[in-house]
Amino acid sequence: MNEPVTDRQGASLISAELLAWFASAARRLPWRETADPYAIWVSEIMLQQTQVETVIPYYRRFLERFPSIEALSAASLEEVLKAWENLGYYSRARHLHQAAGVVSTRFAGRLPDRWEDLIRLPGIGRYTAGAILSIAFGQPTPAIDGNVRRVISRLFALEASIDETPGQAVIETIVCEMIPADDPGRFNQAVMELGALVCTPKRPACSHCPLRRRCRAFALETTGCLPVRRKRIAIPHRASVAAIIHNDVGEILIVRRPPSGLLGSLWKFPGNFLRTGESPARGLRRTVREELGIEITVGPKLASVDHAYTHFRMTLSAHAVLITGGGPAAADGRLWSWIDPHKIDALPFSKADRLIARQVLPPRVAPPFSA
Repeated sequence: MNEPVTDRQGASLISAELLAWFASAARRLPWRETADPYAIWVSEIMLQQTQVETVIPYYRRFLERFPSIEALSAASLEEVLKAWENLGYYSRARHLHQAAGVVSTRFAGRLPDRWEDLIRLPGIGRYTAGAILSIAFGQPTPAIDGNVRRVISRLFALEASIDETPGQAVIETIVCEMIPADDPGRFNQAVMELGALVCTPKRPACSHCPLRRRCRAFALETTGCLPVRRKRIAIPHRASVAAIIHNDVGEILIVRRPPSGLLGSLWKFPGNFLRTGESPARGLRRTVREELGIEITVGPKLASVDHAYTHFRMTLSAHAVLITGGGPAAADGRLWSWIDPHKIDALPFSKADRLIARQVLPPRVAPPFSA
């Protein structure tokens, strides 16, 4: 299953044609205009699971705010998360910040250029390590993402699933044969660009593909059937609740999420996911008690938002709440705070919580709930 499926001459011709196409068709992107390994690293992390158009403004602002590994390492996690706000997949930001600290202390602020060192840094997997080594350091290392798997699967009409190890191993073997030693970074970018612009998941533009004469799927008219993937399971829906709690001077109660897990270290309104069959009022009383050790009375619903994550969809409803017993004290030692509603924008929140805040806080703030 892992035997090469190309010959050296054929691989060389494909690489040459692909690089010629890339020279004329590649998009002008800010991370392609730098040789700084740090800037390339940041771009590769941001581009994981996120579209190019979304990344560009975040990338520019992030490098303005943190222009070097030392600057990123010296910043607080909260500053980094705030700069990342609404880009999603916040574990990327936490790992990037953590890795910057490691690079600053162990590698004198210089991103390492050895696979063994890179792959051990938080947040850097096989794809990211390959992209950095090839693009920033000119090493002939494959960088295989979803675009690359789709292109190679169609180009060679592979019948193995790209979601499973045997199929991925075949693709890596092919890419290793094709990657030119003298221009590995541009080659890796060219394959990804072809997947992004031409060999798209749906309705690929085969008539504009520079490799269509060599594409087995195009010849067999099986492009629409490839790549082979595992059957996807239905995305579940989860209900979540948030408590909008004011004190006597109009401040609002917020709590910081645990450092790991979904949206780790971001701030939020008290509350959490409902259990199966649990009412919003009962769920709010339970989750707020678990988080802050206080008893509450739940008032009317103030706002509701729907949001989709990678593995589930969520409806978050916010309710006016009155404290009826105890004082806030996070049981697990997490931070909590009473904050002026006008200052809440300075803190990092998830998109769903931010949408709730826009509906329930000034200038459209609802009056505090009272019994």
